[in-house]
Amino acid sequence: MEHYFSRLEEIVRTHWDGKALSNFKGESFTFGEMASYIGKFHLLFEEAGIRKGDKIAVCARNSARWAVAFLSANTYEAVTVPILADFHPESINSLTDHSESRLLFTDTDLWKKLDPAKMPQLEGVISVTDFSLLYSKNQALTDAFGRLEELFSGKYPEGFGPADVHYPVGNDKDVALINYTSGTTSAPKGVMIRYESLSSNIEFGLEYMPCSPGENIVSMLPMAHMYGMVFEFLYPLCGGVTINFLGKTPTPSLLLGAMAELKPYLVITVPLVMEKIFRSSVKPVLDKPLMRVLVHIPVLNGIIFRKIHDKLMNAFGGQVRCLIMGGAALNPEVEYWFRKFRLPFTVGYGMTEGAPLFGYAPWDEFVPHSCGRKVDRIDVRIDSDDPVNTVGEIQVKGMNVMEGYYRNPEATAAAFTADGWLRTGDLGVIDKAGNIFIRGRSKNMILSSNGQNIYPEEIESILNSRPYVVESVVVDRSSKLVGLVYLDKDGMDKDGIDETSALKDILVSVNRDLPSYSRLSKLEVQANPFEKTPKMSIRRFLYK
Repeated sequence: MEHYFSRLEEIVRTHWDGKALSNFKGESFTFGEMASYIGKFHLLFEEAGIRKGDKIAVCARNSARWAVAFLSANTYEAVTVPILADFHPESINSLTDHSESRLLFTDTDLWKKLDPAKMPQLEGVISVTDFSLLYSKNQALTDAFGRLEELFSGKYPEGFGPADVHYPVGNDKDVALINYTSGTTSAPKGVMIRYESLSSNIEFGLEYMPCSPGENIVSMLPMAHMYGMVFEFLYPLCGGVTINFLGKTPTPSLLLGAMAELKPYLVITVPLVMEKIFRSSVKPVLDKPLMRVLVHIPVLNGIIFRKIHDKLMNAFGGQVRCLIMGGAALNPEVEYWFRKFRLPFTVGYGMTEGAPLFGYAPWDEFVPHSCGRKVDRIDVRIDSDDPVNTVGEIQVKGMNVMEGYYRNPEATAAAFTADGWLRTGDLGVIDKAGNIFIRGRSKNMILSSNGQNIYPEEIESILNSRPYVVESVVVDRSSKLVGLVYLDKDGMDKDGIDETSALKDILVSVNRDLPSYSRLSKLEVQANPFEKTPKMSIRRFLYK
């Protein structure tokens, strides 16, 4: 397996003038310009006394300069600490301090909200907005920053070119980055990812999702999380693709506008985005009385499905070879129709601790309701006497798996079995062909009074397929199951449906499809959408 630095070095040298990083409708950098910035930062770090293994944090909105900052630290062999810019300033203070970061790259505006007194180990802050020096208590850093251009031209008197690009290898077992899974200030879990784990995921992407220099990808997921960082940034960049950053979470109109203009070869997203597109653009068409009849007529339905397929693919720019979803399960109704339309979609499986991928299958091999097969260089097992039929915890071992949690030996010990397998906390089964099926989270599982295991995610998938239910969470209250639902009020008003009638019909319909032990006692309406994590999973703990 090739080190990702070798891949990056090769693509930089051979596509020096090709566009590497771009802010949508903003500034951009060629591979050569990106490499030049990286070279200057390496000099700056060296002059400032930053050593291999020291920590450098990056906390800013997605942008081309975020990418340059990350690569500069990572290729210097500093341990890079990406922190989500959406975290509360107090959490950012805490995580920067907990990681023992000596330098911080951040947005100029965000820096005004942070408190250096709460980050006593921090020696300098560099703006991701314009690469200016915002703060320094390291005189060597200050001096080097003032004469960086002079230092750079002195080191490369003939100019910096492709032959000057060299990134270190032989460090596969070293920790490359620390990725925090939450912004909590007590016992935070900083996932330590090795270079080989990054390289393994990037190599998998290049092999199973091939790409070419000059192609585009749209980066819309937070790069401070492994999913967006690896599959919307590092893997395609190593293939010569231009990474186009949308910045903050885009509106649907901005997203589709960017897709139409950039024509990406691949779309990496979360199920919620695709479900919203389905419910806003496709479901109203399918729900028309005439259409309900036509979709069951052979030949004619094929023509209808092809037109819907073409409309959706054109909305993503018309050149997408695959739509990859991860981070949560895809709603069964949406999955059913997407398969009818022959959309080239697949659902993967992973977590931060896997850097991030554990499961994947190409769209034309994807088995409904699964999340792919185990990826290369790892093994997956089910903690069950009958892994095909009896649900058990999904456990993983191999190159993608984290080193542990930074400065948290208790959490690290709890995360692994006695024989060294990572406890994912997910419950599932694996069929004879190796396809992984997730049934729920072990911490979410509800044990009924008669000893039945109830997986709220399975009930929620049924709830979410009912008319006017946008999203839901099922909770256990005094041994009774309650469905919390966020409704499409606009759709109900348009159809003349009152809330009381809608809830009654939904409850009856859902319970009809559930076994007696997992039926809902009642539904409760949520006034606002459920709060989400950066990867768009519902923060379930807020709704117990």
